Amino acid sequence: MTRPTPHPRSAYPYHHAMPTRWADNDVYGHVNNVTYYAYFDTAVNAYLAACGALDVQAGAVIGLVVETGCTFFAPAAFPEMLSVGVRVAHLGRSSVRYELAVFRAGEETACAQGHFVHVYVDRGTRRPVELPQVLRAALEPLCR
Repeated sequence: MTRPTPHPRSAYPYHHAMPTRWADNDVYGHVNNVTYYAYFDTAVNAYLAACGALDVQAGAVIGLVVETGCTFFAPAAFPEMLSVGVRVAHLGRSSVRYELAVFRAGEETACAQGHFVHVYVDRGTRRPVELPQVLRAALEPLCR
C-alpha cells in the first residue's frame, strides 16, 4: 500500500476554523491522534447546521459514522489555529463519504487528512433512509 501525499488547501471547497485547545495535546506535546476525528466531526456538522441541513435536537434523520480513517503528515499543537477542509467524495442514496484535511495556519498542504462515511438513518428506527433534499442540496457544492 502506498502512502498518500498531503492534499493542498485548494482541494477542499469548505474550510472550518478550528483552534486547538489545551486538552488536545498529549504527553508528546502534539495534538493526539483521536482529536483529529473530533475536528472532522465538528467541521462537517458545523457546515451542515449552517446550511440548515442538520437539526441535532429534533431532526428526523441523523448521520451515523460507519467508517473512518486518517493519515498524519506533520504535528499540530496547542496553541495553534487550524483549518479543516471538507469535501464530498461520494454522495449516495443514503450515505455520504466525506474527505477532510487539517491545515496549520499559513501552510498550504495538509498536516493530516482522512475520511468518514455517514449513513443517514431515521432517528427512531435507526434504519437507512434516502438523503433529504435539504441535505443533498447542502452537500452537492462540496462534491469533487
